[in-house]
This record gives sequence, C-alpha cells and structure tokens, in this order.
Amino acid sequence: MRQRWPSRLWLIRHGQSAGNVARAAAVAAGEPMIALDVRDVDVPLSALGHRQAEAVGHWFAALPEEERPEVVISSPYIRARETAAAICRAGGVACGARGPIIDERLREREFGILDRMTTEGIRALHPDQAEHRRLLGKFYHRPPGGESWADVILRLRSALDTVSLHHADRRVLVVCHQVVVLCLRYILEELDEAGVLAIDKEGAVLNCGICEYAFEPDDERQCMPQLVRYNFTAPLEVDHAPVTAEPETITGAR
Repeated sequence: MRQRWPSRLWLIRHGQSAGNVARAAAVAAGEPMIALDVRDVDVPLSALGHRQAEAVGHWFAALPEEERPEVVISSPYIRARETAAAICRAGGVACGARGPIIDERLREREFGILDRMTTEGIRALHPDQAEHRRLLGKFYHRPPGGESWADVILRLRSALDTVSLHHADRRVLVVCHQVVVLCLRYILEELDEAGVLAIDKEGAVLNCGICEYAFEPDDERQCMPQLVRYNFTAPLEVDHAPVTAEPETITGAR
C-alpha cells in the first residue's frame, strides 16, 4: 500500500534573494566569484523578493478558508524563512495553521568547494571539477564537500515521509529552493534522471513560482500525486511584482 499524502501540496521557491542579484552582477562582469559576505544559509531576500512573497501571500489569502494551507514547512535558509513568514503575515494560511515549521532537509543543495563561484570561476579555478561534472552530469556530480542531486533526493525522501506521517489529509505548503523543487518533482512524479533534467532544461524554477499537487484516490484506491500547475506566477502578476528566474547563487554546481 502507498503511504498517505496531504490532500493538497504546494511547493514554492523562495522570492528573489540578494544572492540571485549578486550572482547576476558577477556573471555580467565576468567575475569568477560572487560578492557575498555571508553564508549561503544567511542570504536574505532582496526588496523585490519581499514583494514577490507578499504577492503570493495575497493570492493564498484570496482563496476560501477551506482551501488555504493548514501547515507551512520551510527550509532553514533565511531567504526561504522570510518568504514563508511573508506569506503567513499576508493572511495566506488557514485560521490556526501550523508553521512555519523549519526542516533542515529542505535546504538548498550544498556546493562544497564550489561555493560562491560562477561557472567561469569553476572552469578557471577547478577545471578538474568542471570536467568531472561534464562526464558525470549534474544529477550525479558531487563536488568535494558538497552534494549531488541524488544526495538531495535521498534526504527529501525522508522529508516527504515525515510530511505523510504527520500531515496526511491536510493542506501543506513547502517553501524551499530551486533544486529542491525539481528533486521533489522527481520523487512525487516517479521521474528518472532524463525526465527531471528535461524539466530543468525547459527553464529555471521561478522565484515564488507555485508548483501544486492534488492527491486523489484512483480506481485502485491508491492516492497518486496529480500535478495541477507548475511555475505558476499569476499571483505575482496580479500584484504587479516582476517575475524573476535567476538560478541559485552557485550556477556551476546546480
């Protein structure tokens, strides 16, 4: 028998972060390193990121009470926590909702020695890793001290087990990161390497873009995830918050 699932599950990448902005500036200038003076975990939202998170909160708040999230779970990274908090402040959750609950398993992929490097920086400073990644592909390449996508998927399977155990039949909102959203899609939709990389190739996960799943029993009474929408940005457009899709800070390790 399949495990029990929430009745509804939303996956949201955090709003635009200061790291996204710094990365864009570094790439534009051809710099090998991204100018950040804080840990990746401590990178906050940009001013635009706050607007995007608030816009998503307003969209959830406009839903009927019985359709809003009942549980909010967030990555411990500041940019995700700020996004989750903004959604809650905007009234985007049901009355008496739990959260934001912090779960470290939802953190972004760890980049190890490639932390804060642009793609050009990796090629210049760690050509061996650039070649290793080319041979293995991004799904299996694990930089020293960091994680592969497969490593991220391993911890996310555990996180989903916890969601199904503690929040079955409830409406759950998860605020996380670009690679995490893709890896959760890999698990929920039972994709393979080629399948998830094809989704990734189509375009980046949008900042505050909504990925939504419904869980309805099929004829065999198995509750299968049904993808309702992906990279949904109407909430941002309604609030006139610009849509952004910058990759995470470390593009070479993504």
